Amino acid sequence: MKKIKYNGEFDLDNTITCGQIFRFNEELDGSYTIIITDRVINLKILDNILYVESNNEQNIEEIVRTFLDLDRDYNKIIEDIKKKDSKISKYLDESIGLKIIKQEPIECIIEYIISQNNSVRNIARSLNLLSEKYGEKVIFKDKVYYLFPTLETLYKLEKEDFRKCGVGFRDKYLYDIIKSIKEKKLDIDIINNMSTNEALEYLKSFKGIGNKVASCILLFAYLKFDVFPIDTWVKKFMLDNYNISSEEKIKEYCKNTYKEYSGLAIQYMFNSKRNKN
Repeated sequence: MKKIKYNGEFDLDNTITCGQIFRFNEELDGSYTIIITDRVINLKILDNILYVESNNEQNIEEIVRTFLDLDRDYNKIIEDIKKKDSKISKYLDESIGLKIIKQEPIECIIEYIISQNNSVRNIARSLNLLSEKYGEKVIFKDKVYYLFPTLETLYKLEKEDFRKCGVGFRDKYLYDIIKSIKEKKLDIDIINNMSTNEALEYLKSFKGIGNKVASCILLFAYLKFDVFPIDTWVKKFMLDNYNISSEEKIKEYCKNTYKEYSGLAIQYMFNSKRNKN
């Protein structure tokens, strides 16, 4: 077991359950078991120390710190957002300690394509089926888990294989996007060096990726905080608190008010509204 210290506030529950990731289990002891790229990890906080167990302990602290974005000063960002808009202060305070999870790009792209017009339960089910059929089997604490399939494995699949995992009409998008990534038509590495606007347009040039999906990918895989993943919860929040209803006006307000932290502010809106319903 590895002990990891962190500075500032960290809310493990909110971070894991706020809709960023889909393949995790809450255990009876209050810990969370999460399946990440190449391993299974179990996380628990006691007395402001993060306890980590894994089937693969190699580089575990570095892996977890990066995955949970532990070294970023979120309190400083929150104070900056409050200065820009005092009205949102109490909602930000409700999400103190919520961090953005840095996911592996290919899995993130696939999960958010699957997320279109879909429930959290169905998204998780499809991702788990895809992993059970084509991913590597891992035993951790006497339980069986399946890692997400590699790009090489996914590249060999046909549309029908995706469809059998319950993805519905999204099968063709998944098939095409995997081909594009493997053949470097979609280069997941160059996105790191793009501006957010360039990256949004680049991702949206591929079928199955619209503005919301592209924004989620850039926020959750590349930690670009100046994006606009606007969904039903965010629309309800903005209508209730700012009397703004249209997606374009929400985007305009966030861009003008929260600037480089728009995506993070929107995630806090989402978390606040979701927790009250």
